[in-house]
Amino acid sequence: MHILYFHQHFTTPDGSGGTRSYEMARRLVEHGHQVTMVCGSFAQGKTGLGGEFQQGKRRGVVDAINVIEFDLSYSNYDSFLRRTWLFISFAMRSIVLALTLPYDLVFATSTPLTAGIPGIFARWLRRKPFVFEVRDLWPELPREMKAITNPVLLRLMDWLEWVSYRSATACIALSPGIVQGIARRGIPADRIAMIPNGCDLDIFSPQEVVEPIEGIAPDDLVAAFTGAHGRANGLDAVLDAAALLLKRQRRDIKLLFIGDGALKPGLVARAQSQDLDNCIFLAPVPKRELAAIMARADVGLMILANVPAFYYGTSPNKFFDYIASGLPVLNNYPGWLADLITMHRCGLAVPPDDPCAFADALEYLADHRHELLRMGLDGRALAEREFGRQQLADKFVHWLDAAQESWR
Repeated sequence: MHILYFHQHFTTPDGSGGTRSYEMARRLVEHGHQVTMVCGSFAQGKTGLGGEFQQGKRRGVVDAINVIEFDLSYSNYDSFLRRTWLFISFAMRSIVLALTLPYDLVFATSTPLTAGIPGIFARWLRRKPFVFEVRDLWPELPREMKAITNPVLLRLMDWLEWVSYRSATACIALSPGIVQGIARRGIPADRIAMIPNGCDLDIFSPQEVVEPIEGIAPDDLVAAFTGAHGRANGLDAVLDAAALLLKRQRRDIKLLFIGDGALKPGLVARAQSQDLDNCIFLAPVPKRELAAIMARADVGLMILANVPAFYYGTSPNKFFDYIASGLPVLNNYPGWLADLITMHRCGLAVPPDDPCAFADALEYLADHRHELLRMGLDGRALAEREFGRQQLADKFVHWLDAAQESWR
């Protein structure tokens, strides 16, 4: 089967973004399928292609995946208008490929929601099966975050969500809340599969520390956050806890931020103005390098803004990287991940918007190193038992095979 795979933010492990699409495409190839990946350029991503763009795109083969990359450069620093233009431009260019290239099935993954548009065209104009992967619920998330307030735009997004789900032969959801969100649109349960983000057990694993990090002493407890520094991440909560820790004279606890985003300059400026020398900021790094840095961490920070739509409607890569690395997870919002952490005793969950509880949890972990070790081992066991990338990829491949078979 030839799969036309649309993911605007595709990256290989040489980039610092999420590699789910790369890993899933590789597994499809291993199962004998042909994959053509269509993507844009991404500041933290590496598609594996080099050379100049010709007529707005470039092509090549990366690890047996055919890649078509549009010259549409996306960054977390982009304005709302530029992001909107990039999303629409990617969708329009992708429609042309969906209507002209030879393939058997279209697979599209959000975000953004507009990534599903070429699949809609393929479904209705070429009568091709279309599988839609939903990573976040739109427009629920931007509406609750007040990132989008225009009622006309919200109504258009609401309509696009409905059309995308209804046009799809099958849907893949990354969390329980996303499953429920798709089902609320009237999609039967047998057309929805939950396949969360997974653990790259061959990249992230408990390992010895290779290099020290400036500003961190050998005996310090290091709590690390990895990923985007944007509105959705609510990282001011970490700085609030950092300020409390310094007031309590707990200079043996360091907060490590690895990544980039529109709010990072403001976070760095706040840390400097408040003399929060227990906060250390590093640039984003490729996944393989990140795994080595994570070896110096003792705790992984699972932080999001206190938005109810996040509680069950997200499946963050960082959580799975943490448990694969054998790190206990400190989570600051309720939902399915907090439930997993509590059930499997692989970290601590604290209430949102409560810097005292956040600081208390860090102090507890710093003072109970034996329990820290046990939590990390339990997290790694959970990663191997339920969230190994190979295990989830096999389910992914089976779901696409079933979608194609049901179409015949």
